[in-house]
Amino acid sequence: MKFAAKTIRFLLWSAFAGICGLVLISASLYLYLSPALPDVQTLKDFKLQTPMRIISADNKLIAEYGEKRRAPLRYEQIPTQFVQALVAIEDKRFEHHHGVDPIRLTRVIIDTIVTGDKEGPGGSTLTQQVARNYFLTQQKTFTRKFTEILLALKMESELSKPEIFELYVNKHFLGYRSYGIQAAATVYYGRDLNDLTLPELAMIAGLHQAPSGANPISNPSRALKRRNTVLWFMRDNGFITDVEYQAAIATPLTASYHGNNPDIEAYYLAEMVRAQMIDQFGEGAYNDGYTVYTTINSELQAAATRGVRKTLIEYSQRHGYLGAEQHLVGEGHDPHSQLMSQLEQLNDIPEFGGLPPALVVQGNQDGLTIIVKGERDPITLPIDSIAWARERITVDDLGPEISHAYQVAVPGDVVRVQKSSDNQWQLAQIPRAQGALVALSPNDGGVQALVGGFDFILNKYNRAVQSSRQPGSVFKPFIYSAALDKGFTPATIVNDAPIVRGDSALEDVWRPKNSGDRYLGPIPLRQALYQSRNLSGIRVLDSIGINYTRDYLQRFGFERDKLANDMTLVLGSTVMPPIQIAQGYAIFANGGYQVEPYFIDRIEDKDGNILFEADPAVVCKGCPDVPSLFDNPDAVETTAIDIQPLALNIENGLDDGTSQPSAPRYAKQVLSPQTAFLMDSMLRDVVQRGTGRAAANAINRNDLAGKTGTTNDAVDAWFSGYNGDIVASTWVGFDSNASLGAREFGGKAALPAWIEFMRTALAGKPENTQSQPVGIVQVRIDPETGLLASQSTSNARFEYFREENVPSEFSSETTTIDFSADPSLSATPENTGGGDTTLESLF
Repeated sequence: MKFAAKTIRFLLWSAFAGICGLVLISASLYLYLSPALPDVQTLKDFKLQTPMRIISADNKLIAEYGEKRRAPLRYEQIPTQFVQALVAIEDKRFEHHHGVDPIRLTRVIIDTIVTGDKEGPGGSTLTQQVARNYFLTQQKTFTRKFTEILLALKMESELSKPEIFELYVNKHFLGYRSYGIQAAATVYYGRDLNDLTLPELAMIAGLHQAPSGANPISNPSRALKRRNTVLWFMRDNGFITDVEYQAAIATPLTASYHGNNPDIEAYYLAEMVRAQMIDQFGEGAYNDGYTVYTTINSELQAAATRGVRKTLIEYSQRHGYLGAEQHLVGEGHDPHSQLMSQLEQLNDIPEFGGLPPALVVQGNQDGLTIIVKGERDPITLPIDSIAWARERITVDDLGPEISHAYQVAVPGDVVRVQKSSDNQWQLAQIPRAQGALVALSPNDGGVQALVGGFDFILNKYNRAVQSSRQPGSVFKPFIYSAALDKGFTPATIVNDAPIVRGDSALEDVWRPKNSGDRYLGPIPLRQALYQSRNLSGIRVLDSIGINYTRDYLQRFGFERDKLANDMTLVLGSTVMPPIQIAQGYAIFANGGYQVEPYFIDRIEDKDGNILFEADPAVVCKGCPDVPSLFDNPDAVETTAIDIQPLALNIENGLDDGTSQPSAPRYAKQVLSPQTAFLMDSMLRDVVQRGTGRAAANAINRNDLAGKTGTTNDAVDAWFSGYNGDIVASTWVGFDSNASLGAREFGGKAALPAWIEFMRTALAGKPENTQSQPVGIVQVRIDPETGLLASQSTSNARFEYFREENVPSEFSSETTTIDFSADPSLSATPENTGGGDTTLESLF
C-alpha cells in the first residue's frame, strides 16, 4: 500500500512538474514571441493578388492580366453548402473554438498514430491555417507552430468568423493558376461558384488539402475519393441527408480544364487598355483587382474581326498561292511512325486568324488529302476547291492553272485551312496584307469595335490607331464640306479634265490623273464626289484656297500643321490612322458635331468602387447650351482633337461621396445643319450610285453613306461609311507600303470588311437618316449646267440647296447626258472602286 501511495504521489508530482514546466515554457515563448507578432488588423486591408479584368459593354470577358487567377468573394456571396463542406472536412468546430481546437488536435494525432488515415481533417483549425498562409512559412518547427497558435488566438479576438473564413477561401492555391474558390470554380467547371452542384462544391472543398494530389484533372481517382470523403463528413455532421449523400457520391466527376479564354476576341483593344492602366497605376494594375469596363460591343467586335479576316483572306486568294508554310519530316522506320511524328510536330504549330494548320498526307489529280490539327480523320480537298492556289509570281501575275494537287502541296507540307459557310474545309493561307477596322458611336465617340490587324498573336502592331497611312479619296468629303461653306452647291459645275502645272512645292511638273486616265469634262459637284473624280476635286480645292481649307479642316479634328500644304491635300496625301478618319466621318453621321473617341467607360477596384467614369461630350441637337462655332462667326478655326483617345486623368483614391454630379458635356457643333445635310446627301449617293454601290447591293438600306479611297499604285485601300447609329472606317494594305495590285481599289479591297461589319451592326434596326433642316430646299435643275430646269430639260433632277444658293436662272441647254451609260461607272475591273487613285508619280 505504501509503495502504491508513493508511486501515485510521484506520478502526480511528475505530472504537476510537467505541467508547470510546460506552462513555464509556454509563458517564456509567449513573452519572447508576442512582441514580434504581426498586427492582425492588417488582414482587414490585406490586398490579395487579383488580376486585372477587361470587360465589354455587354459584360463579356475581353482579357485578364496578372500572375494569379483570383476572384475574391465576400462571405455572404459564398454558397451555404460550400461553407458546410469546408467546415466539415477542415474544421467542424470552427464556429465554437477560439482559434485552437485542443480536442480535435488531440484526436487527429491519436487517429493518425492508430489508423494511419490521412484523409480526415487536419490538425490545424481554419484560423491557424489563415495565420500560416498570411504571416508564416510552411517550415515545420515547434517555434513556428507555437507562433501559429498565438496568432490564431489573436485573430479570433480581433476578427469575426466570416472575416476569417473569407481570408481562408480567397487565398488558397487550388491548381492551374487558380487562387481561391471562385477562380477554382471557373477553372474546373467554367461556372460561377453559386452555380455548382453539391458534388462539385465538395470537390473544390477537398482541393484545399491537396490541390495537386487530389486534382480532378491530373488525378481523377484520388480526387473522387477525396470528394466522397468530404461528402461523408458533411453527412456525419448533419449538413446533408443520407439521400443527398448517396446521390452525390453516385455522381461522376465532371471537372475539366477551362482555360483563361476570353468570351470575345479583342486583343488589340485589350492591349490599348493594358497600356493605359499601366500608365495610370503602374505595375499594381496587374494584381490589385481592377475591372475595366470598355465601350466595346461583343457582337460588333466579332463582326469586325470576321469582316477584316474574311476580306484579307479573299484578297490573298485573288493574288495566288504563296506556297506551303513549312515541310515536316517524320521520324521512324515505317510510314505509321513517321506520320505520328509529323502529327506531333503539327500540334506545336499555332492557329492564326481562325486558320488551323493541316498536314498534307496525299495528293493526286482529284485533290489533296490532309489531316487538320485537332481533327481525327483525314479529309479531302477536291481539286476545284484548290484551283485558286495558282503560284503567285508577282502581285498581279500568277502561275499556270491547277491540274494536279502536287502543284499546290506535297505530302509533309503544312497548309492552312478554313471552314466554309456550309461547314466544309477549304484551302487557305495566312495573308501578307493587313487590315484594320474601327467603329464609333457618332453620338459620343465610344469605340464599338476595333481590329488592328489580321491576328494580334501573329503581329501586335495596331493599325487602327498607330499606323500612318494616306487616306486617298476617302479624305475628299472634308474638302467638299469646306467648299459648301464657301458658296459651292451640290449642283456647282466643276471641270473633270487634265491638269498640267508647274508646282514649286513639288519641284516638278505636276500631272495628276483619274483612274483609268478617263475624264468627263464639266460635271456637278455631287457627281464629282460619288464618282471620285480627282481632277474635279483639285479644281475645287484650287478655287476655295489651301489656307482656308487647312483652317477649316481643324473642325474635323485634324492638326493644321500636319496637313499637306498643296493641292495633293484633296487627294489624301496626309498620313493618319483609321481612327482619325472615323472620327471625322462621325461628324457627317451625327449632323455636324465633334466627338472624341474613347474606349474605357469606367474602372472599378476590387471592391466594386468606381475609380473612373468616362464623361464624353454627347451630341444634343437643339439643346440650348451646346457649344458651337457659329456663336462666333469669325472663329472658324477650332482646336484639333488629340485622338490618342485617351488619357484617363484618373485621380488615385476613391470618391468620398461628397462630389456633386457634373452637368452633361455637349459635343461642339462644327458644321451647320445645312452643310451636314448636304454632305450626307452626297455621301449617300456614293453608296447608291457611285464607287461604294456594292454596299447598297449587299445591304438593302437607304440610310448608308460613305466614301471609298485608293492611294497611288493601290498602296492603301479604304472605305469609311455610316448611318445615324454607327460610323466605321476600314483600311487594307501592306505594312511595307507595297502595291495591293493594279485591279485593287477601295470598293474592292476594303469595302467588303465594312459590309460584313455593317450587316451585323444594323441588323433589325430601323433606317436612321438626317431630317431636312430649315434653310434647305429642293428644286428641279439641269444637271449639265446646275441651273434651274426648263420645261425642255429632259434629264432634269431634283437637287438640294441652301435657300440663299438656289439658282436664279433657267438653263437654256437642251442636250442631255446619259449618266446610266457613264463609262466611269462600268463594272470593268479597272473601274471597280471608281477614280480613287491619287497621283501618278507624286510618291
